[in-house]
Amino acid sequence: MNACESILGLSPYQGGKPIEELERELGIKNVIKLASNENPLGASLKVVEAIKLSLKDAHRYPDGNGYELKRAISQHLDVALEMISLGNGSNELLELIARVFVCKNTDEVIFSQYAFVVYPLVTQALGATAKVAPAKDYSHDLNAMLELINDNTKLIFIANPNNPTGTLVSDDEIYNFLIKIPSDIPVVLDQAYFEYLNVSDEVVDWLNEFDNLIITRTFSKAYGLAGLRVGYSVCSPIIADFINRVREPFNVNHTAQVAAICALSDLDYLEESKKVNINGLRQLEKGFKKLKLTYIPSHANFIAVKFSNAMKIYNDLLKEGVIVRPVEMDNFLRISIGTTEENTYLLRALEKIL
Repeated sequence: MNACESILGLSPYQGGKPIEELERELGIKNVIKLASNENPLGASLKVVEAIKLSLKDAHRYPDGNGYELKRAISQHLDVALEMISLGNGSNELLELIARVFVCKNTDEVIFSQYAFVVYPLVTQALGATAKVAPAKDYSHDLNAMLELINDNTKLIFIANPNNPTGTLVSDDEIYNFLIKIPSDIPVVLDQAYFEYLNVSDEVVDWLNEFDNLIITRTFSKAYGLAGLRVGYSVCSPIIADFINRVREPFNVNHTAQVAAICALSDLDYLEESKKVNINGLRQLEKGFKKLKLTYIPSHANFIAVKFSNAMKIYNDLLKEGVIVRPVEMDNFLRISIGTTEENTYLLRALEKIL
């Protein structure tokens, strides 16, 4: 049986090792997972109650158009309903967008070195060519990305803040980048970690100026709903219509829609999430400095930390009951921000290992 040639060289996406898997392998308990940039608070209590109530309709198909969730997002961002598309996490939307615009093996997709691993995966799966701009200080070099644009360019991905580096490009830099992009080349601004920035939402206003801009966001991080898989994109109604043409029916389940609507309204939980994250970030930075470890200053809910032998440290941490994440960067591990107690345990484990 012959598979498409474009997927033969692909390796399946590997998420962070599940807690249960490590407990089975090593026969240990109370494992701490700091590998997948999840919210250490868990879902808000209001959301949990909304989830329980939603289960009475588990036998019904969800609203395939996600009207109520779209309306909540529309009010939250002050954008028109027809500009919103829903996805099984923003991850699915990245793939859907690529399917809309990438059609031939001569098509090219531009993204940065050390960018989100899904960008090269979807590019290769579609048989297109990845054009990778070298990073600058582990961050996006927008000028280098501009230089890669040619007649074959069909899509550009920018993650901001970036995963796995945690770096941030200023709004001014991105705006000045967008004005130089031909209007027929879509640009995806992947903002999975936007809520941790604690800044005004100016980029949504850019949609009035740039018909080729697509903003993607998720409920998986600051809103604590990673297990329910729900994200969204905001863009011109024309592009949103294209995305909805390739979207699977019922791609966001009923419970996820209910939970996301509730999460948007729980402002106290969101503020607590941001507070826990910034305090945890400072705690880990202080601990890494004490351990004389180099790290990339982060604007998200994780930190990329450099070691002399990252995979040895990764495996040693597993034996201590701590799961972190190896990344495609030389001798770096990506470490998610946990609770104060989890961060303390990690730092003690590192002190023991190093």
